[in-house]
Amino acid sequence: PKTIDNDIWGTDVTFGFHSAVDIATECIDRIHTTAASHGRTMFIELMGNRVGWLTLYAGIAGGADAILLPEFPYDPEEVANLIEQRNQEGHAFSIIAIAEGAMTKTERKLKKDERIAYRGGETTSTKALAAYIEKKCNVETRIVVPGHLQRGGNPSAYDRLLSSEMGSFAGRLALEGKFGTTVAIKDNKITYNKLSDIAGKTKFISNNHQMINIARAMGISLGDGKKYKLEEI
Repeated sequence: PKTIDNDIWGTDVTFGFHSAVDIATECIDRIHTTAASHGRTMFIELMGNRVGWLTLYAGIAGGADAILLPEFPYDPEEVANLIEQRNQEGHAFSIIAIAEGAMTKTERKLKKDERIAYRGGETTSTKALAAYIEKKCNVETRIVVPGHLQRGGNPSAYDRLLSSEMGSFAGRLALEGKFGTTVAIKDNKITYNKLSDIAGKTKFISNNHQMINIARAMGISLGDGKKYKLEEI
């Protein structure tokens, strides 16, 4: 199960995901420096068209102020409220981690072609949101798109060990004649799924996922106006 999106049904993690999280997190870390020195609101557009696992994990690890995900349609005004609140509190800059598939609540109701037309031909909502924030909050914005850098380079030690473990287990399944299966990690234990059970399914982020609750408890905005307290985790 190799994908940086971590969206394969039936497994807690896919190899490639943690390597991409490392790269995306480093990108956010580096953006903090220029954001602070120039007092800008920075938008880091990360990969994830249908799911936001990469943006969620990297956003938390990198200290983003807002994380916008495909699974949670956002309200641009909520993002603006966050920026204005941070400005009032004396923060010189803000960091927004946004998945390429993130969309507003209005866009969620539109078909793909309609969304692109609504955005003026843009495939993502990042440019429109940045322009809205710049005008509404009177701040300077910049957009950074790491793009395919998230897919390349040397894998993390975690992914090297994970893929070695999965590869070894896959060989064992083949020797046992258990074909039509795929290796999976569930509750930190290696196992397998029948392809017929997981084909065509996507692992989305649920509203009550632990990392969602942690993000909210840390004060990170998801652009939907919802807030959780630490004791609710």
